Amino acid sequence: MIARRTLLQNLALAGAAGLFPISRAAMAQAGDQALIDQARITVDNFTRDTNFTDMRRHLANARGVFVVPQLIKGSFIIGGEGGSGVLLARNSGQWSQPSIYTMGAGSIGLQIGGEVSEVMLLLMSARAVDAILRNEFKLGADASVAAGPVGVGIEASTTTNLGADILSYARTKGLAVGFSVEGAVITARHSRNEAYYGRSAHPRDILYNNAVANNGTGELRQALQQAELR
Repeated sequence: MIARRTLLQNLALAGAAGLFPISRAAMAQAGDQALIDQARITVDNFTRDTNFTDMRRHLANARGVFVVPQLIKGSFIIGGEGGSGVLLARNSGQWSQPSIYTMGAGSIGLQIGGEVSEVMLLLMSARAVDAILRNEFKLGADASVAAGPVGVGIEASTTTNLGADILSYARTKGLAVGFSVEGAVITARHSRNEAYYGRSAHPRDILYNNAVANNGTGELRQALQQAELR
C-alpha cells in the first residue's frame, strides 16, 4: 500500500512539473483502484483470522457485502467515524463489480485518540441490498443490523440474531472486536464510480445489469469467492 501511495504521489508531482500530462480523471481512477485493492486486502485479513470463521460461513449465504478498508473513528470531545468502501452483490452466483460508497456517522463524547477499523457488513437479505441501492441508507432504520459474534470456536448457530438483515464485523488494530454500526449512513459516490468505470452508471446497474466493468476488480471478487465457507 505504501508503494502504491508513493507512486500516486510521484505521478502527481511529475504531472505538476509538466514531465507528462496527467488528467484529473486518471488520478481519480488510480485512487479508486487503490481503494479496490485495499478492500481485497481487508477480505484476505478477515479470511486468515480464525476469529472470523462465523463470518465466513455467513458470507456464503449473503446477498451482498460492504467492505470498508479503513473506518476512522474518534477525536477529542467531538468525534466521528467515516471511510470509503465498496458494495458488491451476488449476481448469478458470482460476486458483482463493486460500487463505491462512503460510510459515516457523527458522535459527541469524550474520545481521546482514534481507532482505525477494517469493516465487513454482510447483507443477508435482498431488502438490505435494495435499501442501500435507494441512494442514502441509514443502518438500523432502513434495515436491521446485528454485530456478528467473533472468537475462535464460534459456531454459526450461535449468532444472536439470525433474522437480522445485516451482520457487522470489524478488526481494530489487528484485533477482533464487537462492533455496532447503528445509525451509520451509507451514501453512493456516483462521481467516483463514473471516474473508475469511465462512464456514468447507477449502482444497481453496476451490481446487477453488468453495465460497466473494470479488470482491476478481479482480485477482490476472487478473494470474496475464496473466503466463503460452505
